[in-house]
Amino acid sequence: MGLLPKLIIAIILGIVIGSTGYLPVVRLLATFNGIFGNFLGFVIPLIIIGFIAPGIGDLGTGAGKLLGLTAGLAYASTVLAGTLAWSVDSIIFPMVLDTGAFQMIESEEQTIAPFFRVEMAPIMSVMSALLTAFIVGLGITIQKGEAIKNVMKEFQLIIEKIITVIIIPLLPYHIAGIFAQMTYSGQTAMVLSVFLKVFLIIFLLHFTMLMIQYTIAGSLTKQNPFKLLKNMLPAYFTAIGTQSSAATIPVTLQQTLRNNVSEEVADFAVPLCATIHLSGSTITLTSCAMAIMMLNGMPTGFGLIFGFIMMLGVTMIAAPGVPGGAVVAALGLLETMLGFPPNLTALMMALYMAQDSFGTACNVTGDGAISIVVDKLASRRP
Repeated sequence: MGLLPKLIIAIILGIVIGSTGYLPVVRLLATFNGIFGNFLGFVIPLIIIGFIAPGIGDLGTGAGKLLGLTAGLAYASTVLAGTLAWSVDSIIFPMVLDTGAFQMIESEEQTIAPFFRVEMAPIMSVMSALLTAFIVGLGITIQKGEAIKNVMKEFQLIIEKIITVIIIPLLPYHIAGIFAQMTYSGQTAMVLSVFLKVFLIIFLLHFTMLMIQYTIAGSLTKQNPFKLLKNMLPAYFTAIGTQSSAATIPVTLQQTLRNNVSEEVADFAVPLCATIHLSGSTITLTSCAMAIMMLNGMPTGFGLIFGFIMMLGVTMIAAPGVPGGAVVAALGLLETMLGFPPNLTALMMALYMAQDSFGTACNVTGDGAISIVVDKLASRRP
């Protein structure tokens, strides 16, 4: 069973348990949520170091000018996607969401005390982890040493195992606990209505971003953007099924070549973009974060969100290639830059993962547009 069906079942079970009003079971789930949330807080700095440092180090091994061009375009596309999401969400969300409807879910749930707590203090703050990751990653690039690079690669594998073996499998239980507590507090109906409204807006934003990307690519190469986008549909639907940009690379590469991209550029740009270009995921993360913030009466001004988007563009470079990897990588930014407490980060993960496959599909389809632009600029074709 895939992650999405498990999340749906977890939400239903959480609602059923919460609606019974049987407090001991809800408290048991609250106890699990407290332990899981503390463990997540402990692991976040390790995730940041484990993925960002090797990610930056790997960028230093690319092909010079082609690497810089591809990475620059991927980053610009990611920031544009986040800015587009903020612009549209700022206009539409106040009209479709009940702003300030629940002032911090955490405050409502404080009456549901866990049986006990297990404190797990992180070894460093999120910002310290980010700085450490950048220093180590840049050091790997500058020194071109293999020893520290191999150590960080092995550490990355350990953290990836923690994500795939512990965090992702236990997430449905965490979500069940969140919805049991929200149902007990009378908030579930509103949260589910938010899910549906936000999903529709995110899907439309994905389509708009793809049209922008392929309009630019088509204009530069004097090709029909609709035809270019149509050629990439097999990659789009493959990504929906796999929920992985990396697993979709063979199909993305094949369809990119059909759009008249040179084989040399396609072989380089498509695998690289699968790692560093996550415009669809950025749209989803920005929109979900803004929805949760508005419902909690938190500020969503451009200065605050744009700083988050800029850092998100860097963080997405090293997002782990597993379902939900982008939101796991973004947890530190949600906590430090947007002020999300543990319960809101859990709700954010549920919102994101419920439509992760569509964000991944937008990512890989956009990779084809980036490859077209890179091919045009790098080869200076007429």
